[in-house]
Amino acid sequence: MAHNEQIIAASKKHPIVPLDEGKAYKYGTAGFRMRADFLEGVSFRVGLLSALRSRKLNSQAIGVMITASHNPAADNGIKIVDPMGEMLEQEWEAYSTKLVNCSTDQELADTYTALAEQFKIDLSSPAKVVYGRDTRPSGHTLVGALADALDATGTKYVDYKILTTPQLHYLVRCTNTENTPLSYGEISEAGYYKKLSEAFIRALAGSKVQGTLTVDCANGVGGPKLSEFLKYVPQDVCPFDVKVVNDAVHRPEVLNLDSGADFVKTKQRAPPSPAPVLDARCCSFDGDADRLIYYYTDSKTGFFMLDGDRIATLAASFIGDLVRAAGLQEELRTGVVQTAYANGASTQYIEEHLRLPVVCTSTGVKHLHHAACNFDIGVYFEANGHGTVVFSPDALRAFKEKEPQSPAQKEALDSLAALGDLINQTVGDALSDMLMVEVILAHKAWTLKEWSTTYSDLPNRLVRVEVGNKDLFQATDAERRLSHPPGAQDEIDEAVKKYTKGRSFARASGTENACRVYAEAATRVEADELANKVAAIVRNFGSV
Repeated sequence: MAHNEQIIAASKKHPIVPLDEGKAYKYGTAGFRMRADFLEGVSFRVGLLSALRSRKLNSQAIGVMITASHNPAADNGIKIVDPMGEMLEQEWEAYSTKLVNCSTDQELADTYTALAEQFKIDLSSPAKVVYGRDTRPSGHTLVGALADALDATGTKYVDYKILTTPQLHYLVRCTNTENTPLSYGEISEAGYYKKLSEAFIRALAGSKVQGTLTVDCANGVGGPKLSEFLKYVPQDVCPFDVKVVNDAVHRPEVLNLDSGADFVKTKQRAPPSPAPVLDARCCSFDGDADRLIYYYTDSKTGFFMLDGDRIATLAASFIGDLVRAAGLQEELRTGVVQTAYANGASTQYIEEHLRLPVVCTSTGVKHLHHAACNFDIGVYFEANGHGTVVFSPDALRAFKEKEPQSPAQKEALDSLAALGDLINQTVGDALSDMLMVEVILAHKAWTLKEWSTTYSDLPNRLVRVEVGNKDLFQATDAERRLSHPPGAQDEIDEAVKKYTKGRSFARASGTENACRVYAEAATRVEADELANKVAAIVRNFGSV
């Protein structure tokens, strides 16, 4: 019971802050995320859970990332990463929630021991945790609490200090695949930059990146990390002109302020500073650099955004062509995963023009990633710009081992192998995804304007509706239809029928007592009308 005494003693230094009556801490898609003042005790308890998880999985390294992504600077968050760089297994979210909500130090120690007994975990076996944080000042305190939990449980750990979220995911996978056939790369931040820069040059295969790319880094961790990466790209071999903006990490109060991928997506406009330059190729990272949005402004159409749907279609089109050129279309299944928020025009383009299957999942990256792994090549992006392409071991093997019958086939196989190294297989990665987009645009010799003409988005509208009790609204069919309250979906169906290319759905918010209503139709006026009608239906059922 020595661990118990150490846990109790260490926990006293990092007490849990009780939430308002009736509320509990809950591990969600983003882990535990809220105002940083509440998180010191949470971070300590996440350390305990990570130690248990490592021991349960035969001493494999578990990752912990301390970030609140695109949230304001006063927030922070703690997220657990599983051994191959994927999100924490869903069942363990509940155990994490249980540990964090223990009300006393004794209850915490007892729950820790009970979980160890439940899973037959030998608490004297080795455990390892690797962790990093973004640039928020509160990260110092949270890392200290995490380390105290790891010390109290006799867990080895490596503090990688300031990282992007995708870098931490990369390091977890590298740590667990070292000296195996599945080796993912060198276990260091420098190893990450080397792997991406080498793959970027190979994937370009002599094609040239045209013009300057302006990258808005949301005044977050992506700024210094992108600048560091650029040192690894030899300009004499691969000219890559990047202008890094909004990288004021020394001013924590401006993190995500009027900048970043979330700002661009939700406000549907370029960051006000620096002032947008007409026809410039621009993209934005979010605060922890796992989301990416492209955009441009011109004198004719004004602002035009190329979001996650556009990135998914660009990647699927290019990779689909390479698979055919490599003669692998019969051997490898390629597919695209979207959520209900994906624009209907993008779905139609993928199915009818690219002739690829589309799977729709519930909102949340873990759902998309899991579905994408059912394909040999699975492309997934949420509209918000978070996504990646996952390649099965069979696909990666085929790229390297298939005997080419012509120079063109060899070129396609080499390009696919390079993309397999360039694209972060573990999680959405703004830096890696940006390099993928740049490679594709270089090969196609496209401007952003030419990319934007592949299909026309259906006009759409997203409305937030406050309701009495969001839990009344339960969804089915990948959140595209309401099963409860009874009768609500019938009324929505009737409203949708009246509009050309009409589509609408309502789903409860994960964090607020509200519902989100999405609607699209053939014209802007119809999309707005349909959204308002469905919002009225939700309001009516929500007040019952």
